[in-house]
Amino acid sequence: MTVSVMWFRADLRLADQGALRSAIESGPDGVVPLFVLDDHFDPSNMPVRSAYLARLLADFDERIGGLHVVRGRPEVEVPRVVEQASASSVHVTGGHTPYAMRRDRRVADALGDVPLVDADSSYAVAPGTVRKGDGTSYKVFTPFFRSWQAQGSHPPVTAVRSHAVPWLRSGRSAALPEVTETDVDLPPAGEQAARAHWRRWLDDHVDDYDGERDRPDLDSTSRMSVHLKWGTIHPRTLLADLAERSSAGARAYERQLAFREFYADVLHEWPHSAFGYYNRDYERMQYDEPAGDFEAWKEGRTGFPFIDAGMRQMLAQGWMHNRVRMAVASFLVKDLHLEWTHGARWFRERLVDADLANNQHGWQWVAGCGTDAAPYFRVFNPVGQGKRFDPDGAYIRRWVPELRGVEGRGVHEPWTLEEPPADYPPPLVDHAQERLEALRRHDALGG
Repeated sequence: MTVSVMWFRADLRLADQGALRSAIESGPDGVVPLFVLDDHFDPSNMPVRSAYLARLLADFDERIGGLHVVRGRPEVEVPRVVEQASASSVHVTGGHTPYAMRRDRRVADALGDVPLVDADSSYAVAPGTVRKGDGTSYKVFTPFFRSWQAQGSHPPVTAVRSHAVPWLRSGRSAALPEVTETDVDLPPAGEQAARAHWRRWLDDHVDDYDGERDRPDLDSTSRMSVHLKWGTIHPRTLLADLAERSSAGARAYERQLAFREFYADVLHEWPHSAFGYYNRDYERMQYDEPAGDFEAWKEGRTGFPFIDAGMRQMLAQGWMHNRVRMAVASFLVKDLHLEWTHGARWFRERLVDADLANNQHGWQWVAGCGTDAAPYFRVFNPVGQGKRFDPDGAYIRRWVPELRGVEGRGVHEPWTLEEPPADYPPPLVDHAQERLEALRRHDALGG
């Protein structure tokens, strides 16, 4: 018998699944559908993502008639499953984070003569592939985007039908994580939910995306980030569908997908930027220590309605509109003078779509220490952002119930009202003063 192991990670799908195709070709007599729960999935470090992962695993387990789940260190458990199944190969969608690459090197070493086959990527163009003419990687998005477009991606891989796969379970499977109730309104999980959501958004909103993508009050962005993060749909699938449309919205969305790939490429080339500064000059910046102001920011109690709406949306849904993510990040770094790493860590804890490359480099862009960074002196005005991108205050009223009775544009500055709402806090800081303080600290760097 010729048996293979398909080691699923963030790729729980049957459509456009190159690694699974590879496993089937190499294991015509049986494919073990393996998932390893290691310490990386510790619920205490990722409570929202853990709750979502439990739903994803339950969905995929049902779709294929049973995952083979093991708990422990991958370099121990994967070889053990290989031995139990007498498998001749292990197939994976390649991981590109620093942790994933270290993990896969350890497993490959432990497997010995059994190959760990990196058969696909979770990106349309694998990180480390798009390069300048001299072979070096890009540090600026726009030239990366041009080169990424010119290189193109492979077409989607033909979908696999679960009943046609010779699934093989070898040994006793551990229990799946329990699906429990959570205070976060999580999105539907699984491949079928991802594809159905994409089709609806593609039909109803993509052509308007270019004009509406910065408007959180319209709620018309795709919200596909969670499905891309967990691999229940592949970006090749999205790009193939977008290629059939000629609208400015479709092109703008393609550009956003490319940003995701750019940040993954940057992290692949500069792994220290996962948790450290891409531009290390900013390590010398004067920062304050988190205290009550940090807690107020986390709870959405800063007294700035647009900021608070975003933070409360994240607490409620495990998701936040991208425009608002930039505004709340700027507020933390440049109004409260806290190090970006504190905010990035909180986002990773509370966002169901927390993708390491996107999250860390999005924060560093705002903080001025990343690639293509916004100049540090670009300080988002927390009131101006709301007036511009939530002009009628609908987004604020949706997430800040204390302000639902405030009519008109006064909802953006409730402290200016003749009778401010008694149950909503006054502004935590004076933005004009803190902007000047942020610039003073930047000037002190000598840059």
